[in-house]
Amino acid sequence: MKELIMIKYGELTTKKANRKIFINILTQNVEKVLEGEKVEITKDNVRMFIKCENAKSIAIKLQKVFGILSIVIAYKVNNTIEDVLNKSLEIMDKTKKTFKVVTKRADKSYPIHSMDYSRKLGGLILKNSNFKVDVHNPDITLTIEIRTEGTFVYIDELKGAGGYPVGVAGKGLLMLSGGIDSPVAGYLSQKRGVTVECLYFESPPHTSLEAKNKVIKLASIINEYSGRVKVHVVPFTLIQEAIFKNCPDTYMITIMRRMMYRIAELYAGKIGTKILINGESIGQVASQTLDSMYCINNVTNMPVIRPVACLDKLEIIDIAKKINTYETSILPYEDCCTIFVPKHPVIKPELEKCIAYENNFDYKTLIEKAINNIETITNFKEDEFENLL
Repeated sequence: MKELIMIKYGELTTKKANRKIFINILTQNVEKVLEGEKVEITKDNVRMFIKCENAKSIAIKLQKVFGILSIVIAYKVNNTIEDVLNKSLEIMDKTKKTFKVVTKRADKSYPIHSMDYSRKLGGLILKNSNFKVDVHNPDITLTIEIRTEGTFVYIDELKGAGGYPVGVAGKGLLMLSGGIDSPVAGYLSQKRGVTVECLYFESPPHTSLEAKNKVIKLASIINEYSGRVKVHVVPFTLIQEAIFKNCPDTYMITIMRRMMYRIAELYAGKIGTKILINGESIGQVASQTLDSMYCINNVTNMPVIRPVACLDKLEIIDIAKKINTYETSILPYEDCCTIFVPKHPVIKPELEKCIAYENNFDYKTLIEKAINNIETITNFKEDEFENLL
């Protein structure tokens, strides 16, 4: 027997003339998530409907699709209060004691107003069952949506991911490390409709294969929210070693980050991403003071989005735990941001000094070589890296 899932749109309903574009992209994202499932999808400007045979499992999958406010398993009946009453009594959990009725009259031509309908249906339920009314803290909230094509009855409502459908805002390049912050930044960017591709800097033999696979695992987790994530792996060893040999240790992190930004901007131009994204949080480490951000950001004209810039560490950790990246992020494998770290990195770097130190070596040739040897990973097969974590 076919079941029915009703999807309520989130923030995209404010888009007026562009709503159709947003809904079409959301539909494509839903189809991608449900690829292989036997479903029938229909939509209008207010709701999306999915006919299927395993509604509960599909509803759980849909909770990771941005652009969805909520998901319900609904039951469609004729627009008669008798049919609504019978379906309501059928689906209400008999182990519960109290209920309330919430009516939404989308079809304004329907002769009974919402409040009157709720009172009338509530009275009929009282007469035909042992339930009691509790409008403040009910065990069951029975929702009735009256539409022109029929009335939809439902009880449980799953919260969706919210935000905008991934893809409506263009593409961004996430500077992904193995830490806690950058995967959260990627998740939050996707929530605003950005298609995310990732740039990871590796420095073998100073960084391990385990560190690389840790990042691939993190990318695979945020990929669950869009199905479009790629990881571009930059060979950074020669650049990092040149910085170590030619620059004062206090400035190594600052100059390393400047090199990363240069590479990110150049590669973003090649793959058509419009912004850079990272997990910088103001003041969290030496390279994230305002003075450091100014010196580091000076090498790029590309917009840089910092979704977690004004969150404290505990707030970022809460999101990481929610999206299931935290346990992977804290695995003890060093990435290139944590090797060659000086005891006292500069927290107020001077731009003139950065430029002077960089001129001690031919970084432009090294950057060109690194970009020409970037490896791109598009498929995340857990059996290829799970045993390395």
